[in-house]
Amino acid sequence: MAPLILHGGKTNKNSYKTLIAAEYAGVQVDFAPNFEMGVSNKTPEFLKINPIGKVPVLETPDGPVFESNAIARYVTQLKGDNTLYGSSLIEHAHIEQWIDFSSLEIDANIIKWYAPRVGRGPYLPPAEEAAISALKRALAALNTHLASNTYLVGHSVTLTDIIMTCNLYLGFANILVKCFTSEFPHVERYFWTLVNQPNFRKIIGQVKQAETIPPVQSAKKPSQPKESKPKVKNEPKKEANKEPEKPKEEAEEEAPKPKAKNPLDLLPPSPMILDEWKRLYSNTKTNFREVAIKGFWDMYDPEGYSLWFCDYKYNQENTVSFVTLNKVGGFLQRMDLARKYAFGKMLVIGSDPPFKVKGLWLFRGQEIPQFVIDECYDMELYEWTKVDISDEPQKERVNQMIEDCEPFEGEALLDAKCFK
Repeated sequence: MAPLILHGGKTNKNSYKTLIAAEYAGVQVDFAPNFEMGVSNKTPEFLKINPIGKVPVLETPDGPVFESNAIARYVTQLKGDNTLYGSSLIEHAHIEQWIDFSSLEIDANIIKWYAPRVGRGPYLPPAEEAAISALKRALAALNTHLASNTYLVGHSVTLTDIIMTCNLYLGFANILVKCFTSEFPHVERYFWTLVNQPNFRKIIGQVKQAETIPPVQSAKKPSQPKESKPKVKNEPKKEANKEPEKPKEEAEEEAPKPKAKNPLDLLPPSPMILDEWKRLYSNTKTNFREVAIKGFWDMYDPEGYSLWFCDYKYNQENTVSFVTLNKVGGFLQRMDLARKYAFGKMLVIGSDPPFKVKGLWLFRGQEIPQFVIDECYDMELYEWTKVDISDEPQKERVNQMIEDCEPFEGEALLDAKCFK
């Protein structure tokens, strides 16, 4: 048989599908020599075998095959002396069923969660919550099936186990931490059983579960293209009115334009020194109400500062505790640009999901600073309400939020985070 040549990354989970299937089927598959992702797959030669330039692609004696599941199917069926495709029509149908489930419900949602966190797409918390919710639903269904089945179909490894395990591998190795997967013990048992089978271990090596969820990488804002004036055909040149060009030395010595001041720095001076309040908050360990809360109201300048309540708009999606906590932590990180002008408390409320996220913010000025609204996209995920300090219930709510009072509004606190 002519050699089968696989174009793709050697540590790519989609390449693993073909290589593991080849081990079980007894088929030889070789990697294309000197393949370099981002270079080799953009050449005219490669685009002839896959016009959109994606990998993996398998070169066969009868022509190229692309799409990882299709390649794995091809390799599986090259020899008829294996049971990777089941032993009956119904087993064959169930194998195809679980392959589709693995691709559409498991793989797609892991990627929707993982890719934006590592900068491969825009990060939007509601979209992440939706992906996690869909993934949990899929894993719950898979867990139920595996409660009474060692393998997905039949009593031995089939192609669908190979594809499912490779798709789960992306998650387990990169984002599905133990406190997440522990909710699905039969999925855990299944995954670790499969990746430690000799044919899997030979291709993937030793698998280590992710210990932390990747922090969100800030996406660079696309630069705005400069406006270009439309060219006017046959416009006469105005050489006579052309200003003399500045000598190079003079142009280089021009003073840089002064950096624009933050509008908050131009406000009238305030008797409230924000750093003094932050020190008092941090240093008060006992009698918090009598010392810190009283001190806050003694310092508070209603002319120079304003207080705001915020409520997360999508609390019904906060179904995973650690994801909710990470979401709030990410918000506080992105608020770092306002540290000189703000103090905040964020409460994660509830002992069971869905968890509620509520906050209290102190901002310089009478409105939420515009530069914060412009630069921190999390702001639009919350409803913002200005505190009326003449209203005693609202003032007491401010006290309770600063103090991390528990229970808060009748519910336990999962966590309280401070921005100072």
